[in-house]
Amino acid sequence: MTQSDPLRESARRTLESLKERGLMLATAESCTGGMVAATLTAFSGASAVVERGFVTYSNEAKTEMLGVPADLIRTHGAVSAEVARAMAEGALAHSHADRAISITGIAGPNSDGTTKPVGLVYFALAIRGARTRDHVDTFDGDRDTVRLKAALTALEMAAS
Repeated sequence: MTQSDPLRESARRTLESLKERGLMLATAESCTGGMVAATLTAFSGASAVVERGFVTYSNEAKTEMLGVPADLIRTHGAVSAEVARAMAEGALAHSHADRAISITGIAGPNSDGTTKPVGLVYFALAIRGARTRDHVDTFDGDRDTVRLKAALTALEMAAS
């Protein structure tokens, strides 16, 4: 897959920002399928920043790899602020990173069978010793566009 220029530029800025501060990052991705980690690691020297990445596309993977409680997924749905926070906190707990970014959403073209719209994406940023921050957005466009916009948003949050 060819990475778009805006995505590569955002990844470069994120790497520089985190490297300058001596911070390591873990990613926990669902609807982006590892796009954030892949874009970051396309740069030489990314290992100074990228500690590990989790691609947790299924609910079982979220539970098994990140420790997201199955009851939380049943209650709120995999695409929810609660699950995004649990994913980020789980990635932090299962890594040596200083911060972890998570992404869970509905990229389309079909919904997940709920009333949640295509393009709905939840993000969370967990930072050791700090309160987890979350963000929600609804992106317009086809599947590729939603995934690209989600990856860009996650990179911006990770660098903050």
